Amino acid sequence: MASTPVLTPPTSTRTNESSIAAIPQPVTERERIVSIDVLRGFALLGILPMNIQYFSMISAAYQNPTAFGDLTGANYWVWLLSHIWADEKFMAIFSMLFGAGILLMTSRMEATGKPSARLHYRRMGWLILFGLAHAYLLWSGDILVTYGMCGLLVYPCRKLRPRTLLVLGLLTMAVASVSLTGYGLWSRHWSPAQVKMAREQLWMPTPSRVVDEIAAYRGTWRAQMMFRVPDSVQMETVFFLVFTFWRVTGLMLAGMALFKLGVFSGQRPVSLYWGMIAVALCVGIPVTVYGTHRDFAAGWDFRYSFFYGAQFNYWASLLVSLGWVGAVMLASRAAALLPLIRRLSAVGRMAFTNYIMQTVICTTLFYGHGLGLFGKIERGAIRHRTSHMAVAAGGIADLAEAFLFWSAGVVVAMPDLPRVGTAPPKSGGRAVKTGPTVTDRDPGSSSRTLGPSHCSHSLRNDCGPSARSGLVSELHEGAELYHDVS
Repeated sequence: MASTPVLTPPTSTRTNESSIAAIPQPVTERERIVSIDVLRGFALLGILPMNIQYFSMISAAYQNPTAFGDLTGANYWVWLLSHIWADEKFMAIFSMLFGAGILLMTSRMEATGKPSARLHYRRMGWLILFGLAHAYLLWSGDILVTYGMCGLLVYPCRKLRPRTLLVLGLLTMAVASVSLTGYGLWSRHWSPAQVKMAREQLWMPTPSRVVDEIAAYRGTWRAQMMFRVPDSVQMETVFFLVFTFWRVTGLMLAGMALFKLGVFSGQRPVSLYWGMIAVALCVGIPVTVYGTHRDFAAGWDFRYSFFYGAQFNYWASLLVSLGWVGAVMLASRAAALLPLIRRLSAVGRMAFTNYIMQTVICTTLFYGHGLGLFGKIERGAIRHRTSHMAVAAGGIADLAEAFLFWSAGVVVAMPDLPRVGTAPPKSGGRAVKTGPTVTDRDPGSSSRTLGPSHCSHSLRNDCGPSARSGLVSELHEGAELYHDVS
């Protein structure tokens, strides 16, 4: 793979790292690819229009918008735009970046002659434990357990060729699609009682169940467990085996391939990224819209929309997510957008922290141990109120929902804060912003000057060892690197 241009600080800051080689270290600035951090930060904010519905409404409303609340006027348009532009799109980006993160970490270790398997599996183990605590104690919409489980299995595939990874990834994703279709065909033979039971459990709960779920989540933390625990069990067993395992694993494999091809590091021609955007706009968006039209035409019938109607967005979301990737890669090359890029990069670097804080803040807003707004705010109201918060807090409206007022503070503050164990990225960022050239130094090659167009590449900053070690290092590294998500 082609070497990545980097920004080098004065050599006086270099530190001999050999004495700390045995200790797992945080990712240093020189090992980061800024465009990946930016993409991760953008996806973290972009996922919130969908997650906010899960936090604020009954769980069935996430897949079936007719299951709860009004769906006319502003409420309809908020749901439709979120569905077209965000639903499954940003989660696809997260999953691909997780696969890229696995490849990035293992290749970094193996380049020094160290085995990576033990560290990788240990980190996945910690991520699964974090996810279980997150799911059962805070929010049943957790994705960490899924990422940890899938991450255990994709590791042996990391050295496959990009084409092989892409084909394997698509075939793996197809399993979930085929499974849904198979269940749909099987449902034709269900008795009316079986259809009614499945419909009420997965798609359109009875009024009494809706009342019970709202009361539980407006109640105490212990009362919430009545719904959170069974929902988490269902997510991590049946739903995982039938759907999320195949989709997430396939996307991780695709992410490894795209990373090897240089797509995530902004190294591909500009024409490729524009092509990705064009395919998203001309194919992905129309297919999603057509699938939504079919759902409404079918009256959001359970056996059609759940098993067949969802297939349109399932596949179209891949194209739209790649369009978002293309847009972010182009934005990462634009010197005029550097202030925004640096802020999104800061959010991406703290993805795990921001992901957990999203849960803490949103559950405090909507659940009974906080403000108890669960089921009280319509979709349009959520968008309207929080977009004003966004403008006041950070001026990045429409990238997130309720959590944005907190995220905006992170976006504004983090670029000027040093990451634990590394120096602040001020020197590198300002060198690009103000225009002076810096050198790209690769072992065995002559130096060449770089300009602002290279701001999407790695920032090198040798600033000394981290004081972190042991369990704290493992937890942080396992979470933030792979939450290189994700």
